[in-house]
Amino acid sequence: MKIYTQKGDDGTTGLFMGGRVSKASLGPESYGTVDEAVSAFGVARAEAAGPMAEAIMEAQRSMFVCAAELATDPSRRDTLQDGISRVHQDMIDKLEAAIDEIVDRRGMPETFVVPGGSELAAALDVARTVVRRAERRAVEYAAAGGLDGSLVVPYLNRMADYVYMLARDAESEWAPSRED
Repeated sequence: MKIYTQKGDDGTTGLFMGGRVSKASLGPESYGTVDEAVSAFGVARAEAAGPMAEAIMEAQRSMFVCAAELATDPSRRDTLQDGISRVHQDMIDKLEAAIDEIVDRRGMPETFVVPGGSELAAALDVARTVVRRAERRAVEYAAAGGLDGSLVVPYLNRMADYVYMLARDAESEWAPSRED
């Protein structure tokens, strides 16, 4: 088996559950950006250990669920499975609980934080910004009718919040964006 198929040489890509679309269309732009976020998480996980590494791996795996939903033709979304290929409310609830746990333990920054308190925190902040870009792409896709009834946008919104708090958890001190 070869990695290259040459099927995409015409500028199209295959979708999960079948079909082909332009590589420049909103769906591939959305799930491609989710893929970038998963890779950015990988850079962070390479710096992490223990429970933090496990939390990042879990985030990466849940992002694959999001990508699968985004990579499915809207007419075939009814074939997706919650938590496997479709985002569901429990995924969002789990992120909210994890955010709350970090905030309860570490507190919440009162100003914007300058990234870079540690290599891990900086890598997480890069991952967060890529998740935010994925969210913006998903909003575009939803506005075009590609995500009717989907929870992808709220999930990505909550994931970015979660990664922000993971980054704060990875720092011993937060550098405020301005000096008083």
